[in-house]
Amino acid sequence: MANAARRCAIYTRKSSEEGLEQDYNSLHAQREACEAFIRSQAGEGWRLIKTAYDDGGLELPRFDGRCWAAVISVF
Repeated sequence: MANAARRCAIYTRKSSEEGLEQDYNSLHAQREACEAFIRSQAGEGWRLIKTAYDDGGLELPRFDGRCWAAVISVF
């Protein structure tokens, strides 16, 4: 019996703006690691949602959760 499809979203976050201007930064690294893990679970039915949910440079006092709320609304 085939495994049921599981839609997977990736949410990345960096708590400071330091380094975000670089061509490759922490958000990219987080996304790549998550994408690799989701690919490793393809046999279990995991499928990546292509929309990128990135919160860069948001320290907790400023973090309002809008991006995270967008992730939740997809499901």
